[in-house]
Amino acid sequence: MRSVELFLALDKVCEFDFNLNRHWWPDYGTFWVIVGAILTQNSKWSSVEKSLNNLKNYGVRTLNDIANLEIEILSELIKPSGFYNTKAKRLNLLCNNIVTKFDNFDSFASRVSFDWLIAQKGLGLESVYSILCFACGRDEMVVDSYTNRILRALGYEFESYEETKEWLESIDRDEVYKAIGDISDNELFCRYHGVIVEFCKRHLKGVKFDDFALNLFNKLSDIL
Repeated sequence: MRSVELFLALDKVCEFDFNLNRHWWPDYGTFWVIVGAILTQNSKWSSVEKSLNNLKNYGVRTLNDIANLEIEILSELIKPSGFYNTKAKRLNLLCNNIVTKFDNFDSFASRVSFDWLIAQKGLGLESVYSILCFACGRDEMVVDSYTNRILRALGYEFESYEETKEWLESIDRDEVYKAIGDISDNELFCRYHGVIVEFCKRHLKGVKFDDFALNLFNKLSDIL
């Protein structure tokens, strides 16, 4: 099985409407992606949405607003996401570091590097690549626990995060274009990650995939 075959199989059964949001992640291309990337750590997105709404209703509009918020207030606003004291400190610190280094989000999005992001406290590989892909519009594929569960179910084991990412990014662009039309690499990687997440949200029950998923995996496993 090749990466393109996995993508097209998942994309075909995905019920998410990419015509309404071509990049899948809410508030794509804004500083809210940075906030969401931290809040979603060890948390369901439905809980993250409550925290994001709390921040927006409080009047947060920029990175500077979060950087200037008192930790106690920030903790209370993001409480639905869990681990709120730790996340508040990390989010406040990251926003302060971004403002100090880059001044504003637009400058950050165009200039930030992987090395700078990975050096920030509280950011692992998944969070860093999520920010680069969905906030900065970079051509980077995000690998998460859902991705690994699907690949393991298909009998694929990779030695590292980067190796998994490289396999996913090896997707045949020509076959993608024939199936869904013209699409940039960034939009393709956004969509690829999106179909993986949406598929698992629907077909992963606890630690087991449902019969629909298992039947799909069996068909993919038969592909040489």
